[in-house]
Amino acid sequence: MRLLIECTYVYDHPNDNSGIQRVVRNIVNNLDAVNSDVPCIPVILKNDKVYGVSSLSPSKSSISNLQSWLSHQHARLSRLRHRVWQYQARRERKWPFHDSPFLRVFLGLACRAFSLALALPQKALAQISLRYVDKARANEMEYLPGDVLVLLDSSWHADFFPVAERLKAQGVSIVSVIYDLIPLTHPQFCDDGLVRVFQHWFDWIARTADGFISISQTISDQVRQEAQWRLGRDVAAERWFDYFHLGSELDLINEKAVVRHDVKRMFKNRSVYLMVSTVEPRKNHVYLLDAFDKLWAEGVDVALCIVGKVGWKCEKLIERIKQHPELNRHLFMFNDLSDRELEYCYRNARSLVFPSYVEGFGLPLVEAMQRGLPAMASDIPVFREIGDDAMAYFGLSDPESLCRLVRRFESTGQFPSVAGFADWSWLTWKDSANQLIERVLRHTRESRREDGSVVASHAVIGRS
Repeated sequence: MRLLIECTYVYDHPNDNSGIQRVVRNIVNNLDAVNSDVPCIPVILKNDKVYGVSSLSPSKSSISNLQSWLSHQHARLSRLRHRVWQYQARRERKWPFHDSPFLRVFLGLACRAFSLALALPQKALAQISLRYVDKARANEMEYLPGDVLVLLDSSWHADFFPVAERLKAQGVSIVSVIYDLIPLTHPQFCDDGLVRVFQHWFDWIARTADGFISISQTISDQVRQEAQWRLGRDVAAERWFDYFHLGSELDLINEKAVVRHDVKRMFKNRSVYLMVSTVEPRKNHVYLLDAFDKLWAEGVDVALCIVGKVGWKCEKLIERIKQHPELNRHLFMFNDLSDRELEYCYRNARSLVFPSYVEGFGLPLVEAMQRGLPAMASDIPVFREIGDDAMAYFGLSDPESLCRLVRRFESTGQFPSVAGFADWSWLTWKDSANQLIERVLRHTRESRREDGSVVASHAVIGRS
C-alpha cells in the first residue's frame, strides 16, 4: 500500500498562497518527515494519467517555468476581469449612470463585452495549463491495487473525475479531504457558479470516496450529516469520517525580505487590531468596520488593519474603506503582504480580530496565537474547537460585543479570555502531516480488515 497525495491545483498554481494552497503545500513539503511505514507520494492527475511529483515549485529554467508563467497570466486576466465588475459597480452608483437606466444598461453591456473578451484568452490559458506537465518535476507513474488516493487539493473544479473512478474500479481506495461545506450550508456567501460546481462535486465525492477526513471536528460532523442525507444512513455507514488539524508556521518567509516602511509605521505608538483573510462577505468585514467606527466615535485610540487579497461581492465594502475618513490614520488595508510582512504584523499587533460567520478552520487564528498574538473571534463552534478558553469571543448580532472586549483590553491591559493565553499551544505542519497520514492509514486498514477487500495482487495497472 502507498498513499498518493493529490496536489494538482497547487502544482499548476505554485504562486497562489491562500488557505487551501497553503495547507496543501505545507502537508506535501512535510511528507518526508512523516512517521509512517507506508510511502507517501505527491501526485497530480492530468491527461487521464497519474504523475508523481518531485517538486511543487518550478525551477528557474525557462522551460520548467512555463507552468508558473501560465498560472501568472491566468491570474492576471482573472484579476482584470474582477476589476471590470468592480468598476461597473462603482460607476453605476454615480452620475450620470445613477440617474439614467439607459446609461446603466449601456455600461453593463460594455463591461460584459470587455469581460468576455478577457475570458476567451483566460479559458485558452486554462486549457493549456490543464494539459501541460512539467517533466522536470512530474513524471508518469504506475499505480497499484491497494494504493490510497488522498484528494488533498481543491478538486471541485478539476476534470480528473474519470481517472479517479478508473483507479477506484481497479482497486485504489479514495479518501477526500474536506475543508468546509460552505457552498452547501451558506450559499449566500458564494458565487452562484461555485455553488453549482460544489453541489455536483459533493454528489460525486459522496458516492465515490471510501472515507472523508476534514480539517476540524466541526466540519467532520457536518460531512457525516450531509452524506447521510444524500446517501442514506446505511450507505453512509460504509464510509469512514475523521478530522485532522492544520499547522501554524508561515513557510514562505524570506528573512532577508524588507518590511515596507508603511507597514512598520502603522505600529508606532498605537494599538493595532489585525484582521487577516480574503476580503469577501463571509469574513464579515462590515461588522468589523461598524465596531471600530463606534470605538473611534468614542475617542478610543486604536487602529484596525485589514490584510488580505480582494475577493468577491465586496465592491461596496472596498469603496467604504477607500473613502473612510480614518484611512491611513486609524484604518489601514494591505492586499499584497509577503509572509515576512505578515509575520511582522502578527508579532507587533495588539490582537487578531476574526468576525467570520462560518469557517472550516480559521488558519490565521493559529498562525497569530502561535506567535504570541491573542485572538478575538466570533462565537462559532469551530473557533471554540481551536481556541477553547484561550480566545475571547464576541457575538455576531451586535458589534458592541466586540467593542466591549476592545475597551476592556485597552483599559486593563489584561486580555479578556476565560483562560490564560500563555498555556495555549498548537501543531506544527509536521505534526499536522503526521496526524493526517496516521488517521488515513488507520481507517483504511480497519476498513479493509472489516470487508476483507485487501488486494493481494500487485500487478501493475497504471500504464497501458
